[in-house]
Amino acid sequence: MSLYCEVALPVPLRMTFTYAIPAGLEGVVSPGCRVAVPFRNRAMVGVVLNLTDQTPEFSRKKPGSRRASRGALEATPPPIKEIAQVLDPLPALSPKLIELGRWVGNYYLAPPGDVFRAMLPPLIELRMQRVLHFTEAGRAHFAEIRALPSRNEMEITEQALLELIAIEGKPLAMARLTQLPGGEAAAARLLRRGHLAAEEVSRQRKPRSQRIVAWNESADIAASNGHKPSPAEARLRQTLANECSPLPLKLLLDRAKASRVVVERLIRLGKLKSWEEPIVAEEDLWEVDFIVPANVLNPDQERAAAVLSRWLGRGEFAAGEFAAGLLHGVTGSGKTEVYLHGVGEALKSGRSAIVLVPEIALTLWMGRLCRARFGDTVAVLHSALPDPERAREWWRVRRGEARVVIGTRSAVFAPANKLGLIIVDEEHEASYKQEESPRYHGRDTAILRAKLEGAAVLLGSATPSMESYQHARAGKYELLRLDSRVADRQMARVSIVDMRQEFRASHRAGPFSTPLREAMAERLASGTQTLVLINRRGYSWFALCRSCGASVQCENCSIALTYHKQRQRLICHYCGYSRPVVKTCPKCSSEYVHFFGDGSERLEETLRELFPRARIGRLDRDTVRNKRGYQKVLGAFASQELDILVGTQMVAKGHDFQHVTLVGVVAADLRLALPDFRAAERTFQLLTQVAGRAGRGELPGEVVVETFYPEHYAIQHAAKQDFEGFFEQEVHFRRMMHYPPFGALANVLVRDRKIENAIRWSRQLAEYFAPLESRGVRALGPAAAPVARLKRDYRFQFLLKSPKRAALNQALMGALEFCAKKQIPESAIILDVDPLSLF
Repeated sequence: MSLYCEVALPVPLRMTFTYAIPAGLEGVVSPGCRVAVPFRNRAMVGVVLNLTDQTPEFSRKKPGSRRASRGALEATPPPIKEIAQVLDPLPALSPKLIELGRWVGNYYLAPPGDVFRAMLPPLIELRMQRVLHFTEAGRAHFAEIRALPSRNEMEITEQALLELIAIEGKPLAMARLTQLPGGEAAAARLLRRGHLAAEEVSRQRKPRSQRIVAWNESADIAASNGHKPSPAEARLRQTLANECSPLPLKLLLDRAKASRVVVERLIRLGKLKSWEEPIVAEEDLWEVDFIVPANVLNPDQERAAAVLSRWLGRGEFAAGEFAAGLLHGVTGSGKTEVYLHGVGEALKSGRSAIVLVPEIALTLWMGRLCRARFGDTVAVLHSALPDPERAREWWRVRRGEARVVIGTRSAVFAPANKLGLIIVDEEHEASYKQEESPRYHGRDTAILRAKLEGAAVLLGSATPSMESYQHARAGKYELLRLDSRVADRQMARVSIVDMRQEFRASHRAGPFSTPLREAMAERLASGTQTLVLINRRGYSWFALCRSCGASVQCENCSIALTYHKQRQRLICHYCGYSRPVVKTCPKCSSEYVHFFGDGSERLEETLRELFPRARIGRLDRDTVRNKRGYQKVLGAFASQELDILVGTQMVAKGHDFQHVTLVGVVAADLRLALPDFRAAERTFQLLTQVAGRAGRGELPGEVVVETFYPEHYAIQHAAKQDFEGFFEQEVHFRRMMHYPPFGALANVLVRDRKIENAIRWSRQLAEYFAPLESRGVRALGPAAAPVARLKRDYRFQFLLKSPKRAALNQALMGALEFCAKKQIPESAIILDVDPLSLF
């Protein structure tokens, strides 16, 4: 019988913890279930990874742990703590998901607690609270105070607090100290002197519920005794009849224009019946008519769908064969219909499917498509959902009630049973890479999960990543092509405007060139729509002093603040710091402070001045902060309530607007100036994707690209919609410089609030990395990071390259052990394996 279990806790340590299984829980604890355990002086929730009957070796050193760094062994091991509570009757994680979590932790060198926290549903069952209880010294002190003939004000307060704990007969929640005058100060004194002890405990949280009301047809007293119903009663009955289903009490009162008193009276008379149900957040729906596209496939789509059918239908596949493919289809070629066909094939074979999309906004559209096709078996998972709704959807998937999962990168961990297919839409998108621990890539994790589950994985994009396309050419993935648009519609015509010549001709530095202004005026006259992309939000990029040349900087980061006119603030887009707009230079007090660069906010203002009668909207992080905001803006544009939509890269991905005939791209070369080897690839992808938004309906489309660098090959190939040409030119540079896909890459950041510490630790790490070149690992650095100071931390950077991934991983593991020996804090080192951003 298992006596102990290995538990991963959400702490930033690269180790797991061993707990004893108490006598009453032997048959209840199993791998994958969540448990509440004591950790130091508080309660925490972790996940069980393994059971064992072997007594743990207390003296065994854990790589990167504090005990390993000290090299100290305890003379006598402390008693092993016991599990306090099991939260899940059904294990939250299956054995395959536990195996996947271990792989993510090992590959990305992430603490196991961080990895499994990302895989688990939101914790809504428990609430942690801090409580106070007596110590032995405290009991003696309480007796002494009670025996005093007279007491000062401080002693009176302490006695009142101790009396309250004694009367309760159980630990006192610290939240109740506010009810006692001076209670917080008294508790702090008693804790400091050791008369009280504090610990964090878990408390069962009652689920939020709402009252549901329905008409009681079986006890229709009004019909039996001939009583004429009141107007309010008639409205209530009619409202419930119109809905054909029970309604929450609050919603019923609002729609029927009735009072709670009337409802309560009808419940007592038996005409209405009511009960309590858990609250479920109302789903956001598009405020436009939703049309399910016809599932008629063209020849290209049929060939791709046949491959999916072969993967999901072949007999040996049912035994658990892995298959991987890359669906390379031009924008508007109908990749989504191929996805839906694959999901349908998975369901027919008795298996489930996961569909990953890069943005939360796209889950709304994809979720509606899948629900229209597959009904209530669809669940949507993403981080913007309220915790109760997200947990409800997660457990629907775990129990097998939902067999199709739509979500962003974290949905790759959805507990789908009998997984048959994983689809990664727009697989090239950087948003699939997590930027904080665990720094996993959703696409690569999806491939590994498909291998573990014996499932198929389909990556889709009009502009595949260099890595994925190289794998397809090398035969690792099966390459599927959609070379033409649906219904043989023509690709949008792209024209490049050289802003250097535009300035010479017009002597204006405005954001809109003459060709783009004229094209927008034509669309307004014809009644079609225009999409304008600028990949910068805010009003102006930065504020610059023309006297001393200094820009207004963030106090926490080495970055210039962005001007937001509507909020009248200068804001840092990295840490969120903001300050009022300056009228004089903070450094030299000059009045010559000017704003440079155009953001999406300024473009919207300029368009309103150019076209005062046009209906103009904006889509960026300043205008939409939740899924309802996305719904409002995109729904208005889809229903043609807007003529022009200005936005950042949010508007470039996955949207299908039938009446957009013009796309304008302002400052198309912004990304090319970044110190990143992927700058050209990102520019090509963004331009190609946004160009694909034009001409998706019956009318032809046009794209106008404004740039100061029209000769660049990324812009030239994007204008021609020529992915193959771009790939051949870009892959040549990658091969020469040993960048992915021809080598493995890792980014190592050293950070600290004190620059002296960051420099010293960087030098120590440089000593470790120096001899690694003979083992096939080249380390560039240390050097100041592109953003040298971020959120008050000074940052220095190493870039590690190796032709062999195993050698790189071994070097990084050695770096962690080296840091432990040198007593460099774990929090000071950031390891990013396969980084997509070097900032």
